[in-house]
Amino acid sequence: MRLLSRIRELRRPLLEATAHCDLPCGVYDPAQARIEAESVKAIQEKYQANEDPEFRERAVLIKEQRSELVKHHLWVLWTDYFKPPHFEKYAELHDLFNRATKAAGASGTKGSMDPAKGQELLDLIAQIDKIFWETKAA
Repeated sequence: MRLLSRIRELRRPLLEATAHCDLPCGVYDPAQARIEAESVKAIQEKYQANEDPEFRERAVLIKEQRSELVKHHLWVLWTDYFKPPHFEKYAELHDLFNRATKAAGASGTKGSMDPAKGQELLDLIAQIDKIFWETKAA
C-alpha cells in the first residue's frame, strides 16, 4: 500500500501554471510587425526615388523578405496571443488579421512597390495594436 501511495505522489504534477498565452505575458507585441512594415514602406519610397536597376533589384528582394516577416509576426499574435475571449469581445479581430496578413502578402506589400500599400498595412497593424493594448490592460 505504501508503494502505491508513493507512485501516485510521483505521478502528480509538482506545479501547475496557467496563462492566456504560450509564455507569461510580455513576450508578444505588435511592434515587431509594425517595425518590419515601416521598413517595407521606407523601401518602397526609396525604390520610387531611385532609378538604378541594381538598387531596385535589391530593394525588391529586401522588401519581400520584410513583408514575409510582417506576416510571421502577425500570425504569431493571431495564433498564440489572442484567445477565444478576445475574439468574442472584438468580433472584427479575425477579419482584421486576415486583411493585414493579405496586405503583407502577394496582393499587398510583398507584390507591390507602391508606398500606399505600405501605408495600408501600417494602418491595419495600428488597429491590431490598439486592440492588443486594450487586452493587455484588461
